[in-house]
Amino acid sequence: MSHYRVGLVVPSSNTTMETEIPAMLRRRETVDPTTRFTTHASRVRLHQVTADELARMNRSSVRCAAELADARCDVLAYACLVAVMCEGVGAHERAERRLGRAAVRAGHDMPVVTSAGALVAGLRALGARRVALIAPYLPPLTATVVAYLAGYGVRVTEAVSLGEPDNVAVGRIPTERLVELADRLDVTDVDAVVLSACVQLPSLDAVPRVEARLGRPVLTAATATVHQLLTVLGVEPYVPDAGRLLAGAAVQCGGAGASGGLPRLRR
Repeated sequence: MSHYRVGLVVPSSNTTMETEIPAMLRRRETVDPTTRFTTHASRVRLHQVTADELARMNRSSVRCAAELADARCDVLAYACLVAVMCEGVGAHERAERRLGRAAVRAGHDMPVVTSAGALVAGLRALGARRVALIAPYLPPLTATVVAYLAGYGVRVTEAVSLGEPDNVAVGRIPTERLVELADRLDVTDVDAVVLSACVQLPSLDAVPRVEARLGRPVLTAATATVHQLLTVLGVEPYVPDAGRLLAGAAVQCGGAGASGGLPRLRR
């Protein structure tokens, strides 16, 4: 029996990560009861999803890493995608190093992943170079996500911004709305769909439905984070009913990459 402690650094107003991450780990336990997980969270203040508040949250995240080091977690995930991406290309690697150092100073060395880096890694695992995405942010923050992915060779052909700065309100957006928005995406020439480019936007239950409707791999910030957590732990990244990324061995999309041009940012 293997037992892993998963630490989460979570925005204080987030109500989704501590629901969807454990839900996926529980699903995995149903098919592999010899591998068990517990999740342990430390929260950092965030009300409005704005550049200033995100920057303050990043600065405070080292405290959370130290607290989770006290719990002797086996891995830590910084669960705020856009906060990291706001710091520019390469920021997820810098954040992982910064939080890792904070954990070591607190007396416990553990690997660190970020939802931002996990999304990049998840798209790479799927071989996805052209994607459409949905994000809850104001359009300028969605544009930040688009630019960040472009820095890793991923072209966003269409980006839908929901224009909601209140993080609590983001957690109350009905999952069914994502299904409706996904139906309107042009997926003719995309390799994958990022159904939720935010760990607060509830999306897990919609992933298999949208994947079946669109005929494209569908991932979210949360499913990508779980994929990266399991990979770092050396556990097969398999979770039932969580999309192709978590269907076991990585499935290649086979879509050719393309460069140049900005996506349509619309509300």
